[in-house]
Amino acid sequence: MGGTTYRTVAGRGKSAFEVRGSEFIGYVAPVDGVEAAESFIEEVRDLHADATHNVPAYRVQDGRTAATEEGAEVAGFVREWSSDDGEPTSSAGKPALNVLQQRDVENVIAVVTRYYGGTNLGVGGLVRAYSRAVTEAVDEAGVVEERPHQRLAIAVEYDDSGTVRGILESEGVEFDAEYGERVDFSVRVPVEESDALCDRLRSATSGRADIEVVA
Repeated sequence: MGGTTYRTVAGRGKSAFEVRGSEFIGYVAPVDGVEAAESFIEEVRDLHADATHNVPAYRVQDGRTAATEEGAEVAGFVREWSSDDGEPTSSAGKPALNVLQQRDVENVIAVVTRYYGGTNLGVGGLVRAYSRAVTEAVDEAGVVEERPHQRLAIAVEYDDSGTVRGILESEGVEFDAEYGERVDFSVRVPVEESDALCDRLRSATSGRADIEVVA
């Protein structure tokens, strides 16, 4: 995906409204991949375990790239998925996904919770309600331009941990550190900066840093 940018939501967003007695609550969030999207779905399902439906939809970059005949790398693929979660076919998940497509946002998960109010809305009414829930949640979150990122797992001995932490802080990348028998760093870095960072870390630790691309 190189240094190209893409559109995603700026943070978590939420919407809530009622239609003929049914309560709809829309959620959106930025995610790094399918695993994070599925984790968010479970988070909402746990929060609304008593809901009639929790309808998910996501658009996530899957990390693959393709090459042109000239050998140039082109943008990666986007994996799309949705579920009606018990609503009539194509009345819920597809409309939710359509909003994400129309807003041209990627690496984003949407979940719409519905508490049934006793009155059937019909397929048209459901399409409008689920579309509205995602649209208003995206509006509330805001849309930004983002660069493709990847995650690195870096493991070092304690003697090298200060050096690695100092480099990560100087580069301004996001990271977490876990101290056990060794020190494990989970790093989120822009794709186009990843190779240079790995080279710097290996050089500074004389090749002792164990670095793996995990996502």
